[in-house]
Amino acid sequence: MSTVVLVPGACHGGWWYEPLVQRLAELGHRATAVTLAGVSERADELTGRVNLDSHVAEIVELVTAAAEPVVLVGHSYAGSVISGVADRIPERIAALLYLDAFVPEDGDSCWTMTNDIQRRWYIDDAGDTGLAVNPLPFFDARASAHPLAAFVQRSRLTGAWRTVPVKHYALAAAPEWLASSPFLPTADRLRPDPGWTVHDLPITHNVLSTGPDLVLDLLRPII
Repeated sequence: MSTVVLVPGACHGGWWYEPLVQRLAELGHRATAVTLAGVSERADELTGRVNLDSHVAEIVELVTAAAEPVVLVGHSYAGSVISGVADRIPERIAALLYLDAFVPEDGDSCWTMTNDIQRRWYIDDAGDTGLAVNPLPFFDARASAHPLAAFVQRSRLTGAWRTVPVKHYALAAAPEWLASSPFLPTADRLRPDPGWTVHDLPITHNVLSTGPDLVLDLLRPII
């Protein structure tokens, strides 16, 4: 039995992982899908103080309280979150799985790592409040605005996260997404690194759009 902590991408809550949580539970694993502060059902917690550091801190607290080292999964924006967590408490992380996600170096932010298409979204859709980026029109109806500070704050990493023994990256490689994906440069950077296993998935950025099986197949050898 393994403990799996699942962190969703921008604007989404833990509900995004529900099908995967159910399948993991059926296999006897403990799975927790997190909703980050200021997002979705926790939207009432959004203030100017919610940023990448605060998101990292809340997952650090959750992982530290677990009975054993956890498998930490992050989608999209949450790649920056799980990297920060693993850097602070690498001994508590059994494995890292990035789902079409950012993998920052020290000093990187989502803003610096992404492309101009995404940067326009960050700025144009933060205009309502100046605090948060509105969800894109095709997102799930449960999605909500995402704290802008979480996108623009730079990661603070010592490099300790590299000591996590198992690191997997899953690139959403469907042609219709890959042409504008901000994550292809990340996957290409990691491919030659012997510390990483990189997978190409025949889907778009919503890696659970066809159900949990593809992600579950990635997790099976890890858990």
